[in-house]
Amino acid sequence: MAIKSSSGEGRTRSSLTIIIVVGLCCFFYVLGAWQRSGFGKGDSIALQVTQQTECTISPNLNFETHHGGSGSLSDIGDSEVKTFEACHDHYTDYTPCQDQKRAMTFPRENMIYRERHCPPDKEKLYCLVPAPEGYVAPFPWPKSRDYVAYANVPYKSLTVEKAVQNWVQYEGNVFRFPGGGTQFPQGADKYIDQLASVIPIANGTVRTALDTGCGFALERGVPAVIGVLGSIKLPYPSRAFDMAHCSRCLIPWGANDGIYMMEVDRVLRPGGYWVLSGPPINWKSNYQAWQRTKEDLSEEQRKIEEIAKLLCWEKVSEKGEIAIWRKRINAESCPGRQDETPINVKKIVGGMRWNIKLVDHEDGPLVPEKILVAVKQYWVGGNKSKKAKE
Repeated sequence: MAIKSSSGEGRTRSSLTIIIVVGLCCFFYVLGAWQRSGFGKGDSIALQVTQQTECTISPNLNFETHHGGSGSLSDIGDSEVKTFEACHDHYTDYTPCQDQKRAMTFPRENMIYRERHCPPDKEKLYCLVPAPEGYVAPFPWPKSRDYVAYANVPYKSLTVEKAVQNWVQYEGNVFRFPGGGTQFPQGADKYIDQLASVIPIANGTVRTALDTGCGFALERGVPAVIGVLGSIKLPYPSRAFDMAHCSRCLIPWGANDGIYMMEVDRVLRPGGYWVLSGPPINWKSNYQAWQRTKEDLSEEQRKIEEIAKLLCWEKVSEKGEIAIWRKRINAESCPGRQDETPINVKKIVGGMRWNIKLVDHEDGPLVPEKILVAVKQYWVGGNKSKKAKE
Protein backbone atom coordinates (compact mmCIF):
# COMPACT_ATOMS: atom_id res chain seq x y z
CA MET A 1 0.00 0.00 0.00
CA ALA A 2 2.91 2.32 0.76
CA ILE A 3 4.37 1.85 -2.74
CA LYS A 4 1.07 2.71 -4.46
CA SER A 5 0.70 5.89 -2.35
CA SER A 6 4.21 7.13 -3.36
CA SER A 7 3.50 6.56 -7.06
CA GLY A 8 0.30 8.60 -6.85
CA GLU A 9 2.06 11.53 -5.20
CA GLY A 10 4.70 11.60 -8.04
CA ARG A 11 2.03 11.83 -10.70
CA THR A 12 0.37 14.66 -8.81
CA ARG A 13 3.63 16.67 -8.62
CA SER A 14 4.33 16.19 -12.35
CA SER A 15 0.86 17.40 -13.24
CA LEU A 16 1.29 20.42 -10.97
CA THR A 17 4.62 21.34 -12.59
CA ILE A 18 3.11 21.17 -16.07
CA ILE A 19 0.19 23.36 -14.99
CA ILE A 20 2.58 25.98 -13.52
CA VAL A 21 4.76 26.10 -16.68
CA VAL A 22 1.73 26.42 -18.95
CA GLY A 23 0.33 29.14 -16.72
CA LEU A 24 3.57 31.14 -16.82
CA CYS A 25 3.73 30.87 -20.62
CA CYS A 26 0.18 32.13 -20.93
CA PHE A 27 0.89 34.99 -18.53
CA PHE A 28 3.96 36.22 -20.43
CA TYR A 29 2.13 35.85 -23.75
CA VAL A 30 -0.74 38.01 -22.51
CA LEU A 31 1.73 40.54 -21.02
CA GLY A 32 3.61 40.83 -24.30
CA ALA A 33 0.44 41.24 -26.32
CA TRP A 34 -0.75 43.93 -23.92
CA GLN A 35 2.49 45.92 -24.24
CA ARG A 36 2.50 45.69 -28.04
CA SER A 37 -1.04 47.02 -28.15
CA GLY A 38 0.27 50.50 -27.33
CA PHE A 39 -1.04 50.78 -23.80
CA GLY A 40 2.12 49.69 -21.99
CA LYS A 41 4.27 52.10 -20.02
CA GLY A 42 7.28 51.27 -22.16
CA ASP A 43 5.44 52.32 -25.29
CA SER A 44 4.32 55.57 -23.76
CA ILE A 45 7.93 56.40 -22.86
CA ALA A 46 9.09 55.54 -26.37
CA LEU A 47 6.33 57.69 -27.85
CA GLN A 48 7.35 60.62 -25.66
CA VAL A 49 11.01 60.33 -26.68
CA THR A 50 10.05 60.13 -30.37
CA GLN A 51 7.94 63.27 -30.12
CA GLN A 52 10.69 65.21 -28.36
CA THR A 53 13.35 64.25 -30.91
CA GLU A 54 11.20 64.55 -34.03
CA CYS A 55 13.12 66.22 -36.88
CA THR A 56 11.38 68.65 -39.17
CA ILE A 57 12.90 69.74 -42.49
CA SER A 58 13.47 73.48 -42.61
CA PRO A 59 12.55 75.07 -45.94
CA ASN A 60 15.43 77.57 -45.57
CA LEU A 61 18.36 75.19 -45.18
CA ASN A 62 21.60 76.66 -46.55
CA PHE A 63 24.70 74.52 -46.90
CA GLU A 64 27.02 77.31 -48.06
CA THR A 65 30.12 77.99 -45.91
CA HIS A 66 30.21 81.17 -43.86
CA HIS A 67 33.82 81.25 -42.70
CA GLY A 68 34.14 84.98 -43.03
CA GLY A 69 30.61 85.94 -42.04
CA SER A 70 29.82 87.88 -38.90
CA GLY A 71 26.31 86.52 -38.49
CA SER A 72 25.31 83.93 -35.93
CA LEU A 73 24.10 80.43 -36.63
CA SER A 74 20.54 81.59 -36.23
CA ASP A 75 20.96 83.83 -39.28
CA ILE A 76 22.01 81.03 -41.62
CA GLY A 77 18.51 79.85 -42.38
CA ASP A 78 17.46 83.37 -43.43
CA SER A 79 20.28 83.92 -45.97
CA GLU A 80 19.42 83.93 -49.66
CA VAL A 81 20.96 81.43 -52.07
CA LYS A 82 22.57 83.07 -55.10
CA THR A 83 21.52 81.85 -58.51
CA PHE A 84 23.62 82.17 -61.64
CA GLU A 85 22.31 82.38 -65.16
CA ALA A 86 23.87 80.52 -68.07
CA CYS A 87 26.61 82.33 -69.97
CA HIS A 88 26.21 83.26 -73.63
CA ASP A 89 26.45 80.41 -76.12
CA HIS A 90 29.85 81.54 -77.39
CA TYR A 91 31.33 80.58 -73.99
CA THR A 92 30.66 76.89 -74.64
CA ASP A 93 34.40 76.15 -74.95
CA TYR A 94 35.46 78.53 -72.20
CA THR A 95 37.65 77.11 -69.45
CA PRO A 96 38.32 79.32 -66.39
CA CYS A 97 41.89 80.67 -66.35
CA GLN A 98 42.56 79.11 -69.77
CA ASP A 99 41.13 81.78 -72.08
CA GLN A 100 42.98 81.50 -75.40
CA LYS A 101 42.48 85.15 -76.40
CA ARG A 102 43.86 86.38 -73.10
CA ALA A 103 46.71 83.87 -73.28
CA MET A 104 48.07 85.50 -76.43
CA THR A 105 48.91 88.63 -74.42
CA PHE A 106 51.52 86.77 -72.34
CA PRO A 107 55.16 86.03 -73.30
CA ARG A 108 55.88 83.11 -75.61
CA GLU A 109 59.13 82.31 -73.80
CA ASN A 110 59.08 78.92 -72.06
CA MET A 111 55.42 78.48 -73.05
CA ILE A 112 54.34 81.04 -70.45
CA TYR A 113 51.35 82.04 -72.57
CA ARG A 114 50.04 78.46 -72.38
CA GLU A 115 50.11 78.36 -68.59
CA ARG A 116 47.19 78.98 -66.24
CA HIS A 117 46.38 82.71 -66.08
CA CYS A 118 43.31 83.74 -64.10
CA PRO A 119 41.62 87.06 -64.92
CA PRO A 120 41.29 89.87 -62.37
CA ASP A 121 38.05 90.12 -60.42
CA LYS A 122 36.55 92.70 -62.76
CA GLU A 123 36.96 90.32 -65.73
CA LYS A 124 35.68 87.16 -64.04
CA LEU A 125 32.51 85.53 -65.30
CA TYR A 126 29.69 85.08 -62.83
CA CYS A 127 27.59 82.74 -64.93
CA LEU A 128 27.44 79.03 -65.69
CA VAL A 129 29.40 77.84 -68.71
CA PRO A 130 26.81 76.31 -71.07
CA ALA A 131 27.13 72.84 -72.50
CA PRO A 132 27.21 72.36 -76.26
CA GLU A 133 23.86 71.96 -77.98
CA GLY A 134 22.69 68.37 -77.56
CA TYR A 135 25.22 67.56 -74.82
CA VAL A 136 24.68 64.08 -73.35
CA ALA A 137 26.06 62.31 -70.31
CA PRO A 138 29.48 60.80 -71.15
CA PHE A 139 29.62 57.06 -71.68
CA PRO A 140 30.60 55.09 -68.55
CA TRP A 141 34.02 53.51 -68.32
CA PRO A 142 35.33 51.45 -70.09
CA LYS A 143 33.18 52.42 -73.10
CA SER A 144 34.31 56.04 -72.70
CA ARG A 145 37.87 54.90 -73.39
CA ASP A 146 36.88 54.10 -76.99
CA TYR A 147 33.87 56.31 -77.69
CA VAL A 148 32.88 59.94 -77.08
CA ALA A 149 29.61 61.53 -78.18
CA TYR A 150 30.21 63.96 -81.05
CA ALA A 151 27.71 66.42 -79.54
CA ASN A 152 29.97 66.82 -76.50
CA VAL A 153 32.99 67.84 -78.62
CA PRO A 154 31.51 68.99 -81.94
CA TYR A 155 34.71 69.48 -83.93
CA LYS A 156 35.97 67.27 -86.75
CA SER A 157 39.30 68.98 -87.50
CA LEU A 158 41.47 66.29 -85.91
CA THR A 159 39.69 63.53 -87.81
CA VAL A 160 40.76 65.29 -91.01
CA GLU A 161 44.22 66.60 -90.13
CA LYS A 162 45.29 63.41 -88.34
CA ALA A 163 43.37 60.94 -90.49
CA VAL A 164 46.46 58.97 -91.54
CA GLN A 165 47.61 58.64 -87.91
CA ASN A 166 44.45 56.79 -86.84
CA TRP A 167 44.10 58.72 -83.59
CA VAL A 168 40.40 59.42 -83.79
CA GLN A 169 37.65 58.60 -86.27
CA TYR A 170 34.21 60.15 -86.74
CA GLU A 171 31.51 57.49 -87.00
CA GLY A 172 27.85 58.45 -87.02
CA ASN A 173 27.21 60.48 -83.89
CA VAL A 174 30.35 59.45 -81.97
CA PHE A 175 34.12 59.75 -82.08
CA ARG A 176 35.91 56.41 -81.95
CA PHE A 177 39.44 56.05 -80.62
CA PRO A 178 40.93 52.95 -82.29
CA GLY A 179 44.10 53.11 -80.18
CA GLY A 180 46.37 54.13 -83.03
CA GLY A 181 48.61 57.13 -83.51
CA THR A 182 51.95 58.21 -84.87
CA GLN A 183 53.81 56.14 -82.30
CA PHE A 184 51.25 53.34 -82.17
CA PRO A 185 50.99 51.99 -85.74
CA GLN A 186 50.08 48.57 -84.30
CA GLY A 187 47.71 49.99 -81.70
CA ALA A 188 48.08 51.18 -78.12
CA ASP A 189 47.86 47.65 -76.70
CA LYS A 190 50.92 46.55 -78.67
CA TYR A 191 52.77 49.67 -77.53
CA ILE A 192 51.93 48.96 -73.89
CA ASP A 193 53.16 45.38 -74.33
CA GLN A 194 56.48 46.80 -75.55
CA LEU A 195 56.77 48.93 -72.43
CA ALA A 196 55.75 46.01 -70.20
CA SER A 197 58.62 43.94 -71.59
CA VAL A 198 60.97 46.35 -69.79
CA ILE A 199 58.87 47.96 -67.06
CA PRO A 200 57.17 45.73 -64.42
CA ILE A 201 53.60 46.84 -65.12
CA ALA A 202 51.80 43.52 -64.66
CA ASN A 203 52.91 42.94 -61.05
CA GLY A 204 51.63 46.30 -59.82
CA THR A 205 55.03 47.94 -59.34
CA VAL A 206 53.90 50.76 -61.62
CA ARG A 207 50.54 52.02 -60.37
CA THR A 208 50.62 55.78 -60.99
CA ALA A 209 51.85 57.28 -64.25
CA LEU A 210 52.18 60.85 -65.47
CA ASP A 211 51.53 61.12 -69.20
CA THR A 212 52.03 64.36 -71.09
CA GLY A 213 49.69 64.45 -74.04
CA CYS A 214 47.41 66.65 -76.12
CA GLY A 215 44.14 66.44 -74.20
CA PHE A 216 42.59 63.32 -75.71
CA ALA A 217 41.82 62.04 -72.21
CA LEU A 218 39.63 64.88 -71.03
CA GLU A 219 36.33 63.60 -72.46
CA ARG A 220 37.15 59.92 -72.05
CA GLY A 221 36.90 59.46 -68.29
CA VAL A 222 40.66 59.43 -67.72
CA PRO A 223 41.92 61.68 -64.87
CA ALA A 224 43.49 64.65 -66.61
CA VAL A 225 44.38 68.29 -66.04
CA ILE A 226 45.03 71.18 -68.39
CA GLY A 227 48.57 72.41 -68.07
CA VAL A 228 51.95 72.78 -69.69
CA LEU A 229 55.50 72.10 -68.56
CA GLY A 230 56.75 75.64 -69.00
CA SER A 231 58.02 78.00 -66.32
CA ILE A 232 56.02 76.73 -63.33
CA LYS A 233 56.37 73.54 -61.32
CA LEU A 234 53.97 70.70 -61.96
CA PRO A 235 51.08 70.72 -59.45
CA TYR A 236 52.13 67.42 -57.87
CA PRO A 237 54.18 66.59 -54.77
CA SER A 238 57.62 65.04 -54.94
CA ARG A 239 57.86 61.27 -55.55
CA ALA A 240 54.21 61.13 -56.65
CA PHE A 241 54.54 58.87 -59.71
CA ASP A 242 55.95 55.46 -60.55
CA MET A 243 56.38 56.37 -64.20
CA ALA A 244 56.48 59.46 -66.43
CA HIS A 245 55.68 59.06 -70.11
CA CYS A 246 56.17 61.24 -73.18
CA SER A 247 55.21 60.12 -76.67
CA ARG A 248 55.91 62.89 -79.16
CA CYS A 249 54.86 65.39 -76.49
CA LEU A 250 57.05 68.14 -78.04
CA ILE A 251 58.63 69.15 -74.73
CA PRO A 252 62.20 70.44 -75.32
CA TRP A 253 63.77 68.14 -72.74
CA GLY A 254 67.31 69.26 -73.45
CA ALA A 255 66.56 72.98 -73.25
CA ASN A 256 67.12 75.34 -70.32
CA ASP A 257 69.95 73.27 -68.85
CA GLY A 258 67.69 70.27 -68.34
CA ILE A 259 65.20 72.03 -66.10
CA TYR A 260 62.25 69.99 -67.42
CA MET A 261 63.98 66.67 -66.83
CA MET A 262 64.83 67.88 -63.33
CA GLU A 263 61.13 68.47 -62.72
CA VAL A 264 60.37 64.93 -63.89
CA ASP A 265 63.07 63.73 -61.49
CA ARG A 266 61.29 65.56 -58.67
CA VAL A 267 57.89 63.92 -59.21
CA LEU A 268 59.32 60.43 -59.87
CA ARG A 269 59.68 58.11 -56.90
CA PRO A 270 63.06 56.41 -56.39
CA GLY A 271 63.16 53.50 -58.80
CA GLY A 272 60.59 55.13 -61.09
CA TYR A 273 60.76 55.05 -64.89
CA TRP A 274 60.86 57.76 -67.54
CA VAL A 275 59.69 56.74 -71.02
CA LEU A 276 60.51 58.85 -74.08
CA SER A 277 59.23 57.69 -77.46
CA GLY A 278 59.51 59.61 -80.69
CA PRO A 279 61.95 62.38 -81.61
CA PRO A 280 64.88 62.39 -81.14
CA ILE A 281 65.07 58.65 -80.31
CA ASN A 282 66.25 56.61 -83.31
CA TRP A 283 66.82 59.80 -85.30
CA LYS A 284 69.23 58.09 -87.69
CA SER A 285 66.36 56.16 -89.23
CA ASN A 286 63.69 58.85 -89.03
CA TYR A 287 65.30 62.26 -89.53
CA GLN A 288 63.89 62.55 -93.06
CA ALA A 289 60.36 61.58 -92.01
CA TRP A 290 60.58 64.07 -89.15
CA GLN A 291 61.86 66.74 -91.56
CA ARG A 292 64.74 67.71 -89.30
CA THR A 293 68.47 67.70 -89.81
CA LYS A 294 70.78 65.03 -88.48
CA GLU A 295 72.78 67.62 -86.57
CA ASP A 296 69.71 69.04 -84.83
CA LEU A 297 68.36 65.67 -83.72
CA SER A 298 71.77 64.35 -82.74
CA GLU A 299 72.44 67.37 -80.53
CA GLU A 300 69.00 67.09 -78.91
CA GLN A 301 69.54 63.45 -77.98
CA ARG A 302 73.07 64.18 -76.76
CA LYS A 303 71.72 66.78 -74.33
CA ILE A 304 69.03 64.41 -73.07
CA GLU A 305 71.57 61.63 -72.52
CA GLU A 306 73.90 64.01 -70.70
CA ILE A 307 71.23 65.38 -68.39
CA ALA A 308 69.93 61.87 -67.63
CA LYS A 309 73.46 60.85 -66.68
CA LEU A 310 73.84 63.89 -64.43
CA LEU A 311 70.55 63.01 -62.75
CA CYS A 312 71.92 59.51 -62.23
CA TRP A 313 69.20 57.86 -64.28
CA GLU A 314 70.07 54.45 -65.62
CA LYS A 315 69.20 53.82 -69.24
CA VAL A 316 67.58 50.40 -69.17
CA SER A 317 66.39 50.12 -72.76
CA GLU A 318 66.41 51.72 -76.19
CA LYS A 319 64.59 49.81 -78.89
CA GLY A 320 63.27 51.40 -82.04
CA GLU A 321 61.86 54.81 -81.12
CA ILE A 322 61.38 53.99 -77.42
CA ALA A 323 63.97 54.82 -74.76
CA ILE A 324 63.47 54.05 -71.06
CA TRP A 325 65.45 55.39 -68.10
CA ARG A 326 65.15 54.43 -64.44
CA LYS A 327 65.73 56.73 -61.50
CA ARG A 328 68.11 55.33 -58.90
CA ILE A 329 66.55 54.01 -55.72
CA ASN A 330 69.34 55.50 -53.61
CA ALA A 331 70.47 58.93 -54.79
CA GLU A 332 73.43 58.81 -52.41
CA SER A 333 74.90 56.03 -54.54
CA CYS A 334 75.43 58.51 -57.36
CA PRO A 335 78.83 60.14 -56.83
CA GLY A 336 79.27 63.50 -58.44
CA ARG A 337 75.57 64.24 -58.77
CA GLN A 338 76.19 67.58 -57.12
CA ASP A 339 79.89 68.16 -57.80
CA GLU A 340 80.45 67.28 -61.45
CA THR A 341 77.26 68.65 -62.93
CA PRO A 342 77.14 72.06 -64.62
CA ILE A 343 73.65 72.44 -63.20
CA ASN A 344 72.93 72.40 -59.49
CA VAL A 345 70.33 69.65 -59.28
CA LYS A 346 67.56 70.63 -56.89
CA LYS A 347 67.38 68.65 -53.68
CA ILE A 348 64.14 66.68 -53.43
CA VAL A 349 62.14 67.94 -50.48
CA GLY A 350 58.65 66.71 -49.64
CA GLY A 351 55.76 68.97 -50.54
CA MET A 352 55.09 71.57 -53.16
CA ARG A 353 53.64 74.99 -53.81
CA TRP A 354 51.44 76.10 -56.63
CA ASN A 355 52.78 78.78 -58.95
CA ILE A 356 56.44 78.23 -58.05
CA LYS A 357 58.86 79.00 -60.85
CA LEU A 358 61.11 76.30 -62.24
CA VAL A 359 64.70 77.19 -61.39
CA ASP A 360 68.06 75.51 -61.85
CA HIS A 361 69.43 76.38 -58.44
CA GLU A 362 68.65 75.56 -54.83
CA ASP A 363 65.96 77.90 -53.51
CA GLY A 364 65.25 76.40 -50.11
CA PRO A 365 62.66 73.93 -48.85
CA LEU A 366 59.22 73.62 -50.34
CA VAL A 367 56.19 74.19 -48.15
CA PRO A 368 53.30 71.72 -48.61
CA GLU A 369 50.13 73.59 -49.47
CA LYS A 370 46.81 72.74 -50.98
CA ILE A 371 46.37 73.70 -54.61
CA LEU A 372 43.65 74.00 -57.18
CA VAL A 373 44.15 72.63 -60.67
CA ALA A 374 42.12 73.75 -63.66
CA VAL A 375 40.17 70.75 -64.89
CA LYS A 376 38.09 71.20 -68.02
CA GLN A 377 34.49 70.39 -67.30
CA TYR A 378 31.14 71.72 -68.40
CA TRP A 379 28.97 73.56 -65.92
CA VAL A 380 25.41 73.25 -67.14
CA GLY A 381 23.03 75.99 -66.11
CA GLY A 382 19.73 77.63 -66.91
CA ASN A 383 17.65 76.20 -69.74
CA LYS A 384 20.75 74.54 -71.15
CA SER A 385 20.57 71.89 -68.45
CA LYS A 386 17.14 70.76 -69.62
CA LYS A 387 18.31 70.41 -73.21
CA ALA A 388 21.40 68.53 -72.09
CA LYS A 389 19.35 66.00 -70.14
CA GLU A 390 17.01 65.48 -73.07
